[in-house]
Amino acid sequence: VGGKGGVGKTTVASSLALLASNNGRKVLLVSTDPAHSLGDMFDEEIGDKEVSMGTNLWALEIDSEREADSHISSVKQSMKALVSPKMYIEIDRQLDLARHSPGAVEAAVLERVAELMSLGGELYDLVIFDTAPTGHTIRLLSLPQVITAWVEGLLNHQGRSKGLGTLLDSLGKDKEKSSDHAMLDFFESERKVQRNKEITRILRLRRDKFHEARQLLIDPDAVGFLLVLNPERLPIMESKKAYDALCGFGIEICGLVINKALPDELTGGFLEGRIKQQSYHLSQIAREFKGVRSIQLGLLEKDVQGIKMLKITAGMLAAAISSSKIL
Repeated sequence: VGGKGGVGKTTVASSLALLASNNGRKVLLVSTDPAHSLGDMFDEEIGDKEVSMGTNLWALEIDSEREADSHISSVKQSMKALVSPKMYIEIDRQLDLARHSPGAVEAAVLERVAELMSLGGELYDLVIFDTAPTGHTIRLLSLPQVITAWVEGLLNHQGRSKGLGTLLDSLGKDKEKSSDHAMLDFFESERKVQRNKEITRILRLRRDKFHEARQLLIDPDAVGFLLVLNPERLPIMESKKAYDALCGFGIEICGLVINKALPDELTGGFLEGRIKQQSYHLSQIAREFKGVRSIQLGLLEKDVQGIKMLKITAGMLAAAISSSKIL
């Protein structure tokens, strides 16, 4: 579930999760937004581990900073196993810098998302991701393709370097070396072989993990993206950009939720003006997203917070979904 900030993504995701769980499906609701609001929505404390929110419903909020720290720590441990102790300080320095580089947090979050997509499908009937605002989510969803290509490049480069190293070693061999020197060369060569094997194993593991995430994302039978927007100019523009980007990635757009729509029967000069403008924007949505199924959720008198209000929005979703067959 995604869209522009403030359009009601968390409301829709939470209501959808509650609706599905009430219908007997085991549901995991996950927030990938660094500015989490699931806990506020349910009036419950939700952390980085699954928390039961009621019958058939669990929730968690991915801690992006913690994921990044954990990822860097894991990389440090792997690298230190491959080099001499005198290199440890330099490894720490370089990776501490990498921790704050662009994309580091997104890559770490994506690893957790990939894990939840893979394992979640075995433990739950439905996993719903309440995503960050559009731009952040687009960057996140583009990473499997980017990282897979990057790792493939590293593996190819490593293969070429290995071949060149073997050639240079053979050209530089001294046939007059003592048996002691020959033995040292043998152990050094064996150490390099084992190190290269471990590097290759780590790179392939990472490549396969993101490749699996990519394959899941583009499988319309497994994953669908629900765009939430308001019948207003800016949300429509941003949603269209997101729609085009997601289609470019091969991700199925299963429908639109047009949230906070004003009822047509409202009267009064100000409200009639707003309804007229809304009518224009609804027509624009129909043009821009031709062929995409959509439902409308009306603007409520009160803010949606707590199970009581979520049950109301879940009921509205149920009625709208049954008439549109959006999901």
